[in-house]
Amino acid sequence: MRLRLRPSDDSFYEFFSRAAANLVKGTDLLSELALPGVDVQSVSERLVEVEHDSDAITHELYKKINSSFITPFDREDIYRLGSLLDDVMDHLEAVGSLLYLYGLTKLPTLPREIHEIVKVLDQQSRLTAEAMPRLKTMKGLEEYWVECNRLENEGDSAYRMALVRLFSGEYDALTVLKMKEVVDELEAACDAFEHVANTVETIVVKES
Repeated sequence: MRLRLRPSDDSFYEFFSRAAANLVKGTDLLSELALPGVDVQSVSERLVEVEHDSDAITHELYKKINSSFITPFDREDIYRLGSLLDDVMDHLEAVGSLLYLYGLTKLPTLPREIHEIVKVLDQQSRLTAEAMPRLKTMKGLEEYWVECNRLENEGDSAYRMALVRLFSGEYDALTVLKMKEVVDELEAACDAFEHVANTVETIVVKES
């Protein structure tokens, strides 16, 4: 049996929980885009603010790692988990910015599939936020990564259907190019959530 030294403070876990809570804020903002009369510029600007908050949390985490002699689990895994949580937020912010900058919300309606992927992202964010505090005990996390992977598959299905619709002739070529970039970012966000879940699984297996 290996002897593991653990730090007495909980700050590492708090960083992960704060980062995950920010992801819920991000998907909440994306969900607003489905509301009638939404101020897309305001949503985009608030997403940028949340993304900046996430960057600050990540930098605090890195500083904590570099100043700590003992960490709760492998430093490489802490770096990776913190970086992946930040990656998700980057993709969410990109979606809001692209929708606003490309003027896509001036369309009569956004494709239904975009809202379906946003719904998947919202579920993934809440699932992730609920899971992060459990890292401290490494207990009760298997359902999290299994469900997160299932949701990623659901997002992939909606992404493929979005591509079918984009190339169906319903939209002009320039609109297709713009919306393709948006749905690519949405799909990348779904994948990034799965990468977070897979990293948590790796950590739990290594520490068990």
